[in-house]
Amino acid sequence: MNRLLAPFALLLVLALPASAEPFRLIISDLETPLVPNSVVDLALANGYFERAGVEVELVRVQQTPMAMAALQAGEGEMANVSTDALLQMVARGTSDLRAVMSPNKSLPFLIAARPDITDPAQLEGRSFGIGRLGSLDHSLSAKVLAAKGVDMDRMDLVPLGQPAVRAQALLAGQVDATTMSIGTWSAMPDRDSVSILVGMDDYFAAAPVTTKVNVVTTQVLGSRRAEVEAVIEALVLASRDFQDPDLWVERMVVARPDVAREDLMVLAEAYRNSWSVDGGLTREELKVTTEWMYGTEDFQGLRPVRLEEWTDFGPLETVLRKLGPAEG
Repeated sequence: MNRLLAPFALLLVLALPASAEPFRLIISDLETPLVPNSVVDLALANGYFERAGVEVELVRVQQTPMAMAALQAGEGEMANVSTDALLQMVARGTSDLRAVMSPNKSLPFLIAARPDITDPAQLEGRSFGIGRLGSLDHSLSAKVLAAKGVDMDRMDLVPLGQPAVRAQALLAGQVDATTMSIGTWSAMPDRDSVSILVGMDDYFAAAPVTTKVNVVTTQVLGSRRAEVEAVIEALVLASRDFQDPDLWVERMVVARPDVAREDLMVLAEAYRNSWSVDGGLTREELKVTTEWMYGTEDFQGLRPVRLEEWTDFGPLETVLRKLGPAEG
């Protein structure tokens, strides 16, 4: 009997997936974040990866450098990292990293100002709070305001550090305007005393910069491509579902019971158009991203990199052919 069953046992082994190990996704959020990248935690908690046919394990680290180090050390198969860090590594000689999607391509930035400032043109000659000279909020906002015909060099730039500090300075009347995320905005007390001058959608339209991407190594692309595609499929489907503000809030109430439902509703409405419903990577936006980043101080002296040196659209294109485009 054992001799008869042996061939069938061998066939069963051969039919199993090439890797029985979980697919490890490295993220720099220590808890479910109040931004579109919450889709990663929510996709895991609500069975999206399982339905796509992949077992995912989250590896949590602090900030992009640790995520990059963990990926290169083989402690994960995919990592969510900042685009500028990826580009700098490629420009300095790293050749085995590829961006394959982005569940959170844009920072949810807006520009808030004193209520008497109702047009960006009125900012010239006023004080503007920034993180530091050359910081992401500074350089991105300069691009946004330039698109609106405003020269940031004609403002009094005040380095203040973290967004919460800048928000407090705006409330206290110490600056006339500043950049912050919608999360910082929604957490501000007495925000009726200030107003949104440039909203999130308007901000991204003026500066369509992809700031975060999910990267894998070329080795993982070669050996576990089906799982890479399954992870992308799960995140795309979850992003499409969470465009529904009510659904996102219902899931976030479970994931983050420390946040008031009314605050989640504010965020859900703000994020309605921010989900990566088609994977978050387009050649046009990545071209703008590269050109903009190479104009910043951090890229001075680095060699230009070609798009194919750090991206692979193949897995995402395969997924989108299967799922079709998002509605709307």
